[in-house]
Amino acid sequence: MAQESGMFMVNQTIGSVLCCKCGIPMQPNAAKMCVKCLRSEVDITEGLLKCLVLVHCPECESYLQPPRSWVKLQLESKELLTFCLKKLQKNLNSNKVRLVHAEFIWTEPHSRRVKVKVKVQKEVLNGAILEQSYPVEYVQQEHMCESCSRVQANPDQWVAAVQLRQHVSHRRTFFYLEQLILKHGAAATAIRIKQMEQGIDFFFSNRRKVAPLRSHHDKQLVSHDPKSNNYNYKYTFSVEISPICREDLICVPPRVAAGLGNIGPLVICTKVTNSIALLDPFTLRHCFIDADQYWRASFKSLLTSRQLVEYIVLDVETVSSEVTIGDTKYRLADAQVARISDFGKNDTIFNIKTHLGHLLNPGDYALGYDLCGANSNDMELDKYKGHIPEAILIKKSYEEKHQKKRGKPRSWKLKSLEMEVDDKGRVDQGKMVSEYEQFIQDLEENPEMRFNISLY
Repeated sequence: MAQESGMFMVNQTIGSVLCCKCGIPMQPNAAKMCVKCLRSEVDITEGLLKCLVLVHCPECESYLQPPRSWVKLQLESKELLTFCLKKLQKNLNSNKVRLVHAEFIWTEPHSRRVKVKVKVQKEVLNGAILEQSYPVEYVQQEHMCESCSRVQANPDQWVAAVQLRQHVSHRRTFFYLEQLILKHGAAATAIRIKQMEQGIDFFFSNRRKVAPLRSHHDKQLVSHDPKSNNYNYKYTFSVEISPICREDLICVPPRVAAGLGNIGPLVICTKVTNSIALLDPFTLRHCFIDADQYWRASFKSLLTSRQLVEYIVLDVETVSSEVTIGDTKYRLADAQVARISDFGKNDTIFNIKTHLGHLLNPGDYALGYDLCGANSNDMELDKYKGHIPEAILIKKSYEEKHQKKRGKPRSWKLKSLEMEVDDKGRVDQGKMVSEYEQFIQDLEENPEMRFNISLY
């Protein structure tokens, strides 16, 4: 602006002074010394730690976080850098030095060294701020963590074991139980968890950490000191879960049915918690059986969810008003259905009664049990002299929705327990994957199940 108007302008220059030590020109500062002379006079890294020790477990690649916790950290990760700087921060604060920047210096992985280049600032002579970088070396001291040392010393070093079993053809119950254990931290004190063919084994270092509600138990003498009269035992608790699962079809024995108000005998298991919820799909009568009642006169399922058949609903006519049992709604209806597998083969149509009248509409798909074509050797069903329906519908099918979602990532995921796999048992990996996917679909369809577990 001034040049355009033709005015004379004086260029501003920054004044310079001579360094009081070496005499070179420099910009003025509070110390009246250049940077080189100031660093030769004052070392702000004096008194700062330049070598520290990291206690490292070579088996699980974790680091000791005092007093007793261990954290798994990868080499040259942000988490490891933060972990290293936390060890240094107290020393920096005591020397009134401010951390400005930090980065790793590459080292050979087998060198057992972690080097960090640290840049710090400090106020020195007459308020001048000096910045300086220096390397910090962390030496990895090898020391196995408690869990790894216990495994290395003796893999079978346990005092109490809980053997959980359910004699069914699927693992849906254990998938759900695994999520409940993770949510409540029930296996936090277990030193080892092992996946067996029909269950899970939990191993504990102390008997007091095991509290079975109903089980068979046994103990084995490990050692005996006759002088002090001390005995060391290994305790085993064998817990059997009821083989009755949700959506199973059951033919209740006459003796049990009489004690339940003559329900059934063909009933559906709608829920399993600390009791078994049974529903008569033809009358909507329901009852609950607790553990003591069940084990006094146990019974098995007539058909399980692995034997469900897909049907198409041709017609529905409701015959009663809507009924709420627990938190679930039901409504009796007369339905006309046909098997999907019969399309193009025959014109077989079944006229049945169902408890899903509030959900089904003509054209919908449903999953149910085919009693007409099922091969059952249940003795209680042979004793039953009443009319056996040709089919019993269990739930509405949402296969079309699942096919549309297939390939798309879910907005949530589940955690898993770290379990060893029993080498003796034959585990069908393909079957495990399909059963786990079915369990995930059950969670998507059942909000009550999702409420009881933790989603991530």
